[in-house]
Amino acid sequence: MAKTVIVIGSGFAGLSAATHLAHQGYEVTLLEKNEVPGGRARVFKTDGFTFDMGPSWYWMPEVFEKYFEFFGKKRSDYYDLVRLDPSYSIFFGKGDVMHLPATMEKLYELFESYEAGSSKKLKQFLEEAKYKYETGMDDFVHRPGHSIFEFADPRILTSLFKLQLFSSMSSHVRKLFKNEKLIQLLEFPVLFLGATPENTPALYSLMNYADMSLGTWYPKGGMHEIIKGMVTLAEEKGVKILLDHEVKNIVVPNGHASEVITTKGSFTADVIIGGADYNHVEQHLLPKRSRVYSPEYWDKRTMAPSSLLFYIGVDKKLEGLHHHNLFFDADFNLHAEEIYEDPKWPTKPLFYACVPSITDDSVAPEGKENLFLLVPLAPGLEDTDELREKYFGIIMDRLEAQLGTDVRNHIIYKRSYAHNDFKKDYHAFKGNAYGLANTLMQTAFLKPKMKSSKVNNLFYTGQLTTPGPGVPPSLISGKVVAEVVSKEFPQN
Repeated sequence: MAKTVIVIGSGFAGLSAATHLAHQGYEVTLLEKNEVPGGRARVFKTDGFTFDMGPSWYWMPEVFEKYFEFFGKKRSDYYDLVRLDPSYSIFFGKGDVMHLPATMEKLYELFESYEAGSSKKLKQFLEEAKYKYETGMDDFVHRPGHSIFEFADPRILTSLFKLQLFSSMSSHVRKLFKNEKLIQLLEFPVLFLGATPENTPALYSLMNYADMSLGTWYPKGGMHEIIKGMVTLAEEKGVKILLDHEVKNIVVPNGHASEVITTKGSFTADVIIGGADYNHVEQHLLPKRSRVYSPEYWDKRTMAPSSLLFYIGVDKKLEGLHHHNLFFDADFNLHAEEIYEDPKWPTKPLFYACVPSITDDSVAPEGKENLFLLVPLAPGLEDTDELREKYFGIIMDRLEAQLGTDVRNHIIYKRSYAHNDFKKDYHAFKGNAYGLANTLMQTAFLKPKMKSSKVNNLFYTGQLTTPGPGVPPSLISGKVVAEVVSKEFPQN
């Protein structure tokens, strides 16, 4: 008889874990709380618009390619991919816009236009970032993080200096570049990792290599097409996906989880994997005696940001925007401090605008625009309709001023989403949007463990455990936990 596995949550990590185990012959049932699979990468459609609800950036394309290739498939079997050019635009002020080109030659020209001699320094910076990326993606992220001894490897120990794990991203960037706009461009990818650039290890310049060298891409039809492809593949492998099955309780009589109780019935399995919010599974689904971590432990974790999101349908085309647009026409450092150092609703928020209908006419009716707005926020803040509307007014004032056109009077659909929604839909700890921060003290074996030390058949995957937040790391997390399960509970 094949061993049975229950996976809780159908986000990227849960789907990845389920598919890898089914591929090995396990009988896998995936339980999803919501009526649509995908976790934060859900989608909704209304009035002819198709809105991706969460992730909108497609970086590290080789991670997706390798995912499907592992099963003898091609990514192109499931969705089409296009490279964006420009990758994104940064608005520093009225008429002051930087468009990041897709080719390296034009990127070097862009840097030179802002700071003489900076193209040579960028080449050096990206060479170092490439080494970190290849070392990290080929080795570090595939270790489950059970113990420090996983990293007591001569290759890794000799790499520590080159990986710059103990110097900050900010100091690394500022040693090479003086122009503040170039510095903000290079620091922006770490803004969502969970700390200011001053407190983020320079290791994470690997994100700049992913951004600039590997490029920014878009799956035609939207980011949810990835989920659709993964669901199709999972079902091809025999995974049974049950939607609208919220898990309410995990029964643990003697250090071994015997039953998972949902809103639609109960299930038994040899192995259980929590692909939902780690804190929720551990603190709310398990009996108290079976929890490894205390509430105090969780309160001391540094979380990556939450977000205030707006899904907007506009009845005209928006000139002056590209697919991805970053509005840095306010104090970058102040906003970062108000997320990480002194948590509060931001004084002058940076924000991000995504207009996928510029690239893909299938996500909006003809002549109309699909507009996704995001303000990164500290987790755990008060969330009210009044605050959401206040900040909608602030960012719309700035958007209209930058574009020199009226947008508000052309809005025909609007929906907001913030902390309370993240909690309600995903049981997200403190309403976080991106998981556990990638600080030095929460890296690798210092993260919450993939395997419970109190429940011998309970495992975890996703953005609150190894290797960390983001879509590609979540895909890898699912693969890694499947490898751990197959070693601990091998098929007979």
